[in-house]
Parts: sequence; C-alpha cells; structure tokens
Amino acid sequence: MLSKTVSLVTGAGSGIGKKVAQLFAAQGSRVCGVDVKSFDSSCEHSFVSDIGQRQSVVKLADEIFSRTQSYPTIIVNAAGITKDSLLLKMREEDFDDVIRVNLKGTFLINQIFSQRLLAENPTDLKASIINISSIVAKYGNVGQCNYTASKAGVEAMTKSMAKELGRAGIRVNAILPGFIQTPMTDKIPDKVKQKLLSNIALGRMGSPDEIAQVCLFLASNSMSSYVNGASIDVTGGL
Repeated sequence: MLSKTVSLVTGAGSGIGKKVAQLFAAQGSRVCGVDVKSFDSSCEHSFVSDIGQRQSVVKLADEIFSRTQSYPTIIVNAAGITKDSLLLKMREEDFDDVIRVNLKGTFLINQIFSQRLLAENPTDLKASIINISSIVAKYGNVGQCNYTASKAGVEAMTKSMAKELGRAGIRVNAILPGFIQTPMTDKIPDKVKQKLLSNIALGRMGSPDEIAQVCLFLASNSMSSYVNGASIDVTGGL
C-alpha cells in the first residue's frame, strides 16, 4: 500500500510511533524512524534527534536526504512526553519542556520538511502529514495542564496547516487517541485506570496497533485522498 514511499515517524522508539513505523515498513515504505535516543527498530533508517531544537531538525532533514536521496512524503508526528503535576504545583520548566517537545517539535518537523518537500517538488506533490494529538486536548485532564495545552495546540495547528498546505498537495490531519496501552499510560495508577475504563464504552484501553491502522489510512493517497484538516477521535467511545 505504501510501496515506493519514504516516510518519517517521530517517537519511533516506543509506543504508538514504534507500531506506526513497523506497520509502514510492512506496507513497503522506506521508514525513517526518529527518537531522542538510540533505539531498536525495524525501520530501514534510524535517527537520533531532539525535535524541539531547530538545528537538530535541520540536521535530521539533511541526514535523511543523504541516505534516501529524497524527502519523506509521509510524516507522522508521534513523539511526545508527559511531565504531570497539578497546576498549583507544576514547575515552569516542566511546562516548558512538554510544550517544546509536543508542540514546538511538531511545528519544526512540519515546517522544515514541508519547506524541503516543496522546494524539491513544487508541482504534482502528493504528501500526507499526520499529527498525533490526544482526546484530552478536547476535554482536559487533571494534572496535565502542560500536556493538554500542547496537544490542543497540535490540533489547532493541524487545521491551519491543512488550509495553507492543501493547495500545494500536502494533506494534514490529526488523530486524537484516547487511553492507549503505552509506556506513557503504564505510569497511570491502577485505581485511576479503573475509573477511566468505566468511562470507555468498549470497556478497555486501546492498543498502539489500532492507532497505527488509522495512520495507515491517512497516509494512503488511495484511501484518504480527500481527507484534509480532519481530527479523528480513536477512543473506544470515551
């Protein structure tokens, strides 16, 4: 389904990003997986990069082009961190760090790679950017003022990017996962998990594979060629 494509997946070292990278590779894409530290991966190409730093992302773009002789036409922004605390106790540096990675990092990846793509392919471009937001961007979550703000920003940015880049042949969409079984949610206390499960219609947490399948749909021009600026909730009916 994704044969002859080059894709970029951030946060490819674990969780949703890892499953997306594995699925895309199985579908024939030449996957460039990125994480903040070295990782085991089935990606054809693996890179270490701090996406919250402009020079790091510029270097990443140069390295990907050097290895693949092209820029990715599929981008999945799955990198994200949490530093949870109640508003009255949250450290300013924890707020800044989460915004820098989750929101600014998504901005930098999208801006720099879109610039490179359009310089290389000014016409007849068919590209797809998929930003991983979160359902808590809509409803909030106790102890996550920084995380919810970052993910709400990602969703809003997606809408603006879709309007700006759509006419250039770049579709931009967001996925809003609910509570997915990942290393990030493994930190949630069992008591809190049970309360969350009672609010999910399907009665269970989701799996990274279920998010990856939606990413595949949005990445495929044959399946989602007219989907642009969408926010897709994948929550089990939360």
